Amino acid sequence: MAADPAAFRHKFRKMAAEPFAFYRGSACLFYADMAEEPDEWADERTSRVWIQGDLHAENFGTYMDSEGSLVFDVNDFDEAYLGCFTWDVRRFAASMALMGWTKALPDDAITELVRTYVVAYVKQVRAFAENPDDEKVDLRLDSTEGVLHDVLLRARLATRVGLLDEVTTVRDFDRAFRIGPGVRALDADERARVERAFETYLDTIPSGKRASSSLSYRVKDVVGRSGFGIGSAGLPAYNVLVEGRTQALENDVVLSMKQASVAAPSRIVADESIRKYFHHHGHRTAVSQRALQAHADPWLGYTDLDGTGFVVAELSPYTTDLDWSELTEPADLLPVLGYLGRATAKAHCVSDSDSEQTLVEFQSEEAIAAAIGGREDEFVGSIVEFALRYAEQTRQDHRRFVDAFRGGEIRGVDATTG
Repeated sequence: MAADPAAFRHKFRKMAAEPFAFYRGSACLFYADMAEEPDEWADERTSRVWIQGDLHAENFGTYMDSEGSLVFDVNDFDEAYLGCFTWDVRRFAASMALMGWTKALPDDAITELVRTYVVAYVKQVRAFAENPDDEKVDLRLDSTEGVLHDVLLRARLATRVGLLDEVTTVRDFDRAFRIGPGVRALDADERARVERAFETYLDTIPSGKRASSSLSYRVKDVVGRSGFGIGSAGLPAYNVLVEGRTQALENDVVLSMKQASVAAPSRIVADESIRKYFHHHGHRTAVSQRALQAHADPWLGYTDLDGTGFVVAELSPYTTDLDWSELTEPADLLPVLGYLGRATAKAHCVSDSDSEQTLVEFQSEEAIAAAIGGREDEFVGSIVEFALRYAEQTRQDHRRFVDAFRGGEIRGVDATTG
């Protein structure tokens, strides 16, 4: 806030709009509450699995995996860490209860939505436990129907050339970034520092994902970026344009180099060995993403700039989000919730083959399945109860937040200026 109060004022205005936006931007509050929330499903193993950390309804979408397949999956890893598997399940369930409330659905309908999600999650975890080598559960074009299939089809229509034409221009027979809103040119000193950080990043790409030609990583242009979403307010970021696999201009690739933030779950996980494992938060974000995705972005890596951790990934044209505003009835929502329960289970249980993390040396699916045991109904009921209760608490907290922000009670951000 001290570094960029205007960015936080913008973030807080977005959060003030409605309870779900407030929930999206207040993961730290959720984890402060989880530190006090009883959890009978947490044991020595299930409290130390890889979690997405900020799992809510709008943190799912499409991406192109390292095998060239379009996948609908978890798509944000800024808050990823190790913690209780129930934190992800609870956070998503409460987000659906909030979303159901904004759609004026009665509690019975919201209960059915949350139940559908949790039952699908448990079923998929048990399937992984029984068939640990089965990774063919991705939500792809050939394994989805309905709304999710339509989202994947829309993503398929996107092209890298389309993205390049949007963010770059051709000058003197080569591409360079456009300068406009949210994009700034760098002076020679800042650009040199970013390019040195980029060279360091190259060493963090796993050998199995590294391009065979050094041509792919030749830097053509660099710009500063701003204007990210609710969760990344005030974080420095850059876009880097690289050559790609050939010198043809349509094969250029845009990479995002973004300062990583402190993961919200890390504030309540006391295990010092986890904290010491990571060089910095850029390292944590990249390692976490590989631990949570079966086929992570081949450009994914990390670096540091002036002693601060940054995460690097492709700015992909194939990212398409689910439009929840078009899903208004329980009959429309229920199939989607089943898919997302499966996707959450996959994130907890299936890692990228190039994931080199050593923090989780047991099979997460076995640990989670054992903790739930024969008490599936109790587990589902506990998540439903939490979702309804926490959604109500969030609505109350949202009102308190709006009053505090309007009244100038949040130090460092003045709601009356800007």
